[in-house]
Amino acid sequence: MQSILHAAERKAFQLALDHLIQKGQKEDAAALADSLIGLIKRIMGDSWSEDSYVRLHDIAANPDSKWARYADRVIKDTDPVILSKFLLNAAYEGGFRGYKTSEEASKEYQCNIPWIVLMDPTSACNMRCTGCWAAEYGHQQNLSYEVMDRVLTEGKELGIHACLFTGGEPLVRKADIIRLCETHPDVAFHAFTNGTLIDDAFCREMLRVGNFFLSVSIEGFREANDSRRGAGHFDQAMQAMELMRSYRIPFGVSVCYTSRNYLDVTSDAFLDMLIEKGCVFAWFFHYMPVGMNASTELLLSPEQRTYMKNRIRFIRDSEDGKPLFCIDFQNDGEFAGGCVAGGRRYCHINAAGDVEPCVFIHYSGANVYEKSLLDCLRQPLFLAYHEGQPFNDNMLRPCPMLENPEILRELVKKTGAKSTDLEAPEPVDHLCDKCQSYAANWAPVAEKLWQEDHAN
Repeated sequence: MQSILHAAERKAFQLALDHLIQKGQKEDAAALADSLIGLIKRIMGDSWSEDSYVRLHDIAANPDSKWARYADRVIKDTDPVILSKFLLNAAYEGGFRGYKTSEEASKEYQCNIPWIVLMDPTSACNMRCTGCWAAEYGHQQNLSYEVMDRVLTEGKELGIHACLFTGGEPLVRKADIIRLCETHPDVAFHAFTNGTLIDDAFCREMLRVGNFFLSVSIEGFREANDSRRGAGHFDQAMQAMELMRSYRIPFGVSVCYTSRNYLDVTSDAFLDMLIEKGCVFAWFFHYMPVGMNASTELLLSPEQRTYMKNRIRFIRDSEDGKPLFCIDFQNDGEFAGGCVAGGRRYCHINAAGDVEPCVFIHYSGANVYEKSLLDCLRQPLFLAYHEGQPFNDNMLRPCPMLENPEILRELVKKTGAKSTDLEAPEPVDHLCDKCQSYAANWAPVAEKLWQEDHAN
């Protein structure tokens, strides 16, 4: 009976989506938005606050708002099949129905159940970019197709319908990724890629399966980007973006911001260039000093981080911002209730199968080759995350490593988690010592900013 209701509900959502997309590609889509919001409310009920629905209705009622124009652009510039499948899987299966399932599973098993699973199909990469967690990895590890398939199957039973591939360079495993997309048509797949392996044939495959798209990693204009990623990469990344746009495939960018490039990657000129290329969203990642040889010189000063916090929020502003959806994980903690790692919103599985709390925190006590996904989510380190989150009442200090290194030090030691760095094991004291000065300098500034923003 439950499966019949699920199928009927999914079909109703799909019909509403397809109608919205078809009408939106020909004319203004705002007229149908209210009916879609009503459908969302019937699915989510009181899982969302009434304020959330009011805000959605307000956006739909103002077709001249930035976000309404943004949605109109995405609908008109995107292949209708890939847009429909993504929204059906990410929004309905993952965000609405899957969210409720995962919340129920979290209560039943007394652990964090993530919304999305990050997996490294391979540690192999054709680049070694400063500030990338994968740059420290060796190139000999690969997750088998069978293990990735099992993780996805087990994940769906827990309500997980989103998978993000990291690496290494995930497109080294193109064939297996497409095969997983075919096997799991109810999962939304995404990957961070350097873009060098995107060609016409692969674009056609993405269109065929419809439930997979990409974010291209880029760190600024040609000089700044190629100084980290190698000569010629900027031009290859631009070509990949132009190719995906020609196929009407939506894409984003992944940006690691540092003390050296933070102004460039948030400049009007850089963002306007991305938007012109067809980019629709951007992930901004704060540089992390991960790895035995990682430098602390690229860490931002308190003044630089304050600029990033304010600048990203300006870019997102409904009135004066850019038509680009941006996420800044380190500074957006208040919108997610603090740290999202340790299975609270996501977990990371490296190319050796180790289940880690975060792509930047390489410690674990469980491996998917030896245990089920659920058992890995109930390992001591993850349970300690579950009990300790949020790690700070000030959501501008969400991370147990960068802003609260004493917490990560304690978590790893008391749970017996081991270093899972694929190149050289890094003792937790070594990692946390590198973050101590940063955390001490940022704390008073973060406290002042938090009090100013939340005075009422």
